[in-house]
Amino acid sequence: MKIAVPTRNNSVDDHFGQCDMYTIFTIDERNDICGSEILPSPQGCGCKSNIAAILRQMGVSVMLAGNMGMGALNVLNQHGIDVYRGNSGDVRKLTELYLQGALTDSGIGCQHHGNEGHGRECNH
Repeated sequence: MKIAVPTRNNSVDDHFGQCDMYTIFTIDERNDICGSEILPSPQGCGCKSNIAAILRQMGVSVMLAGNMGMGALNVLNQHGIDVYRGNSGDVRKLTELYLQGALTDSGIGCQHHGNEGHGRECNH
């Protein structure tokens, strides 16, 4: 299994669509982290980029994120990636919490996505 986390300065980036990179953790059969890699983030809005397809091709099945809009959530889900929103902190520690069954999806997404474009305050 592989888990992706939008990352900035080794912490969960609260702005999915404008994160610096994705940290991708590989999980072994004992449910332990056995490796990690960095994927630079494509430019542009997360829901309109091809990041979901790229992550799925890499074998990612889970994303641990801060905030994201419904467009990005829907695209990730359509690619078979389960999303857990409302997370923050160190990306490795967060992934370990997920593996221990200690995380749930906040169910809260960004609501600002309208006709005016995308603001930095909460992106997808």
